[in-house]
Amino acid sequence: MTSVSVRSSPAGSGARAAAERAAARSAVWIDLPGHRQVALPSLDQLAFLGGVAALAVLEIIEWPVAVILVVGHTLATSRHSKALRDFGEALEEA
Repeated sequence: MTSVSVRSSPAGSGARAAAERAAARSAVWIDLPGHRQVALPSLDQLAFLGGVAALAVLEIIEWPVAVILVVGHTLATSRHSKALRDFGEALEEA
């Protein structure tokens, strides 16, 4: 049986760990058979992606617009996470 759990990112000390926690926030983990875990985006990102998908399915927006929104959101989120990690590393070096 597949289970879903929400947990915080790994604990640690220092600026880098704080940046990692801020970047990851809460992740949704799905436990798959065979002791495998798959991480999904955070709940707020899943809500955004689900909302865009619903708008596309209901034909409120065209699917190319939905794809552009999802790609843009994903790129912005990954860039923001990288910036937080880099900031944490810079704080540790200081």
